[in-house]
Amino acid sequence: MQIYLNSFGTYLHVKDAMFEIRVPNERGGTTSHHLAAKKVTAIILTVAGALSSDAVRLALAHNVDLILADHSGQPLGRFWHAKLGSTTKIRKQQLAASIGPLGLGYTGSWLTAKIAAQADFLKDLKKHRKHAHELLDERRSRLLELAASIETCVRTATRTDEIADTLRGLEGTAGRLYWQTLSALTPEPYQFAGRSFRPAADPFNAFINYGYGILYARVEKALMTAGLDPYVGFMHRDDYNQKSMVFDFIEPYRPWVDRVVFRLFSGKQVNTTHYGDLAGGVTLEKPGKELLISALGEYLDGDKVRHHQRVRSRANGMLADAHRFAQELLGKDLQDLEIVEL
Repeated sequence: MQIYLNSFGTYLHVKDAMFEIRVPNERGGTTSHHLAAKKVTAIILTVAGALSSDAVRLALAHNVDLILADHSGQPLGRFWHAKLGSTTKIRKQQLAASIGPLGLGYTGSWLTAKIAAQADFLKDLKKHRKHAHELLDERRSRLLELAASIETCVRTATRTDEIADTLRGLEGTAGRLYWQTLSALTPEPYQFAGRSFRPAADPFNAFINYGYGILYARVEKALMTAGLDPYVGFMHRDDYNQKSMVFDFIEPYRPWVDRVVFRLFSGKQVNTTHYGDLAGGVTLEKPGKELLISALGEYLDGDKVRHHQRVRSRANGMLADAHRFAQELLGKDLQDLEIVEL
């Protein structure tokens, strides 16, 4: 269970060895919610609120991810346990991989996995859109060609930095084709002119940006739980305070957010109460955030899918992938790998 606290005046503390969340109500009082720590995997505070040191201690004792996020859902900071275990050795291997062929191999696989997932999404969209079959087939074919080009580039190099600009160019071309296609299939009032970031230029991108913010937090937790360093990436630049590995590792999972957001718009679940104007762009209002949090949470945690010979939620599958990545860096036999699902 993941808890998002996005109401002003929320207070998180401990009562009777449980989390108690006090939320202001319309009558001027507060409504209390009690949660057993063992049932909670993460608590995300997205706006002005308060928490007690006892709540932090209880979260640490039960490995509950406690995240402070900005209004867009992007993590600002988190509390996590001070005992690193095998983390030091994993991070040394991660750093070594970042400057050699191993890091290049992972970079290529993550990028091609994302483009393949985008192509699969376009294929799925054909089921109820006969008028768009030709467009979807053509765009899917071009995406797969670009993925194949990335694989070819990776085979001809030994380090990511040798071909980083080429990889970004191929990825960027795939992205433009992909978003143009999704825009063309989005209901007309919400069609958009490509990706836009902070601020979003339109409601669709505002939903996408917020969804990615939620996913960033999930990916960062998965990496840290597996003992990996979110700041040591293989492709994205290691700029000051940039979580390069989060940006690398998230790539294959971005289409999850795309599917959920597209479904909300194509299903006409989005209306003008869900977003509002921001200086130079568009932002999500509280109802829009709640709509997306609920839909994305169900997609990540509620649905079960086949993953490495097991049936898991998508969120636990991503966590398993992070553990596999860490164990591969250590050169361990994955047949003996025990995955801890949180």
